[in-house]
Amino acid sequence: MYLGKIAEMASRDDLFWHPLHPYTQALLSAIPIPNPKVKRERIILEGDVPSPLNPPSGCRFHPRCPVAKGNCAIEIPELRELRPGHYVSCHYAEDSL
Repeated sequence: MYLGKIAEMASRDDLFWHPLHPYTQALLSAIPIPNPKVKRERIILEGDVPSPLNPPSGCRFHPRCPVAKGNCAIEIPELRELRPGHYVSCHYAEDSL
């Protein structure tokens, strides 16, 4: 969830191994790996978290999203099933498939 809206919903394994929403990808990139020799590419989100009392128009994540385009600020993305049992609220989640 991001600012009270579902960003992505999937089984545990599918979510951890194949995240499709940019917010989920950023969250998972922050998980420490217990092996110091293994490095994970961090996704650092820019900007401030918007107020939940006054959320942005369109996709609530668009002000901080690294893949946002013009329509993200206008259109609220639907929660769509992109793979069996894997739902994502992002206009551009197919790019991660």
